Amino acid sequence: MDIYDKINELYDKRRKVELGGGDAKIQKQRDKGKMTARERIDYLLDEGSFVELNPFIEHRVSDFGMNGKEVPGEGVVTGYGTIDGRPIYLFAQDFTVYGGALGEMHGKKIAAVMDLAAKNGTPFIGLNDSGGARIQEGVASLDGYGHVFYRNSIYSGVIPQISVIMGPCAGGAVYSPAITDFVIMVEETSQMFITGPKVIETVTGEKITSEDLGGADVHNSKSGNAHLKAKSEEEALDQVKKLIHYLPQNQEEKTPKATVPEQEDLRHELTDLIPFDSIRPYDVRTIINEVVDEGSFFEIHPDFAKNIVVGFARVNGESVGLVCNQPKFLAGGLDIDSSDKASRFIRFCDSFNIPLITFEDVTGFFPGVKQEHGGIIRHGAKILYAYSEATVPKITVITRKAYGGAYVALNSKSIGADLVFAWPNAEIAVMGPEGAANIIFSKEINESDHPEETRQNKISEYREKFANPYVAAGLGMVDDVIDPRETRVKLSQALEMLKNKKEERPKKKHGNIPL
Repeated sequence: MDIYDKINELYDKRRKVELGGGDAKIQKQRDKGKMTARERIDYLLDEGSFVELNPFIEHRVSDFGMNGKEVPGEGVVTGYGTIDGRPIYLFAQDFTVYGGALGEMHGKKIAAVMDLAAKNGTPFIGLNDSGGARIQEGVASLDGYGHVFYRNSIYSGVIPQISVIMGPCAGGAVYSPAITDFVIMVEETSQMFITGPKVIETVTGEKITSEDLGGADVHNSKSGNAHLKAKSEEEALDQVKKLIHYLPQNQEEKTPKATVPEQEDLRHELTDLIPFDSIRPYDVRTIINEVVDEGSFFEIHPDFAKNIVVGFARVNGESVGLVCNQPKFLAGGLDIDSSDKASRFIRFCDSFNIPLITFEDVTGFFPGVKQEHGGIIRHGAKILYAYSEATVPKITVITRKAYGGAYVALNSKSIGADLVFAWPNAEIAVMGPEGAANIIFSKEINESDHPEETRQNKISEYREKFANPYVAAGLGMVDDVIDPRETRVKLSQALEMLKNKKEERPKKKHGNIPL
């Protein structure tokens, strides 16, 4: 045997690993409308850029019929490559090999590539498609999960982490995606749940399908566990590519600037997009799209807690994070879910040096027994904490209403906003004119011969005196009252002025956010 025989042996072994579970199982995967692990990697990464790691790793289990059983690649493909020329590390579970079940060495492969991603300061992407823990390995498989969870946690805020659910993700396996920054699911073919339908039926008697229990629609709209959904695997991977475009490589860098399209800075349409009547709804996305670089808005969590809109965009080519009240839903008020949604997004942006822009039109925190008993105090406090903790450039634009505690929570000057702008029609007050007049002037209204006429007069009096931006501007709580048409210009100037901002917080191990 010479060197060429050894080289041929190498390629034979590599081909065997690349074939995964074999032709029959690969075809079965495709029949479900799913790609193989390697096809997903090839679609996601720049052509020819993938470099595989640990392809020949093997399990060391002899119990339960595993002695001598081959598990090609240990059911997971790991390595690194580039997306639009930018380095990333990733893993892709291979469902054709023992259902992608995670064992000791499977977990070791993922942990090793995560360590490399952290050492090199590059984003990490997980393509999840697994039946769960490899039962034949017992607690060793659970230990494998633990090593992955630990790294998800300690590398949080160090490198961006993105999870794509492309098949089943059950039991303890769901906690790895849950710790990562963004979770993307594929409709009809991906599910996440702690306990499956059969277990639930056995324990509680409830009957439900896998899709209704933990499908993409459920986690995007009800639980909030997923941030985006896609109709196909290709669309899901395209969303990963788009998301990477707005993110830096790590916590020490800033997102690369994009090419700025030619466009008019003055936006005359803005004067007509928001109804002057403060109780009439509108879609805040129309405001966003007028202010940011054309076509750059990428909404995150679009189907969950629709009363607040969050997402990424570009302003003069610079990546920014947007947090915006949505008057179309619950009058833009803040409730439990929207508080969680906004807080997590704010903290992500702060972790990775992405400036925050807040468009505020809020009536307050949503009232009701269900909200109070559900913990709106604790959940609402998360927004206050997240904004106060953030040290990135923070800019607020009050477009219409800013009432009560919600005004304070949504990046007011008092909790650390660098700049607060208000439109001329903005109403900044403890509460709305109607409620305030009813309380302040209740005696005069009740004793009047014409109580309704008196009430309306007092509402007008309160609105004229307090429900405007100039009282707040006079107290330094608003930096400037601006022409709506100049909003993009003002934001561009502010971002340029704040680009070298440095701000420290008191030295500590970490704070204790009200989770």
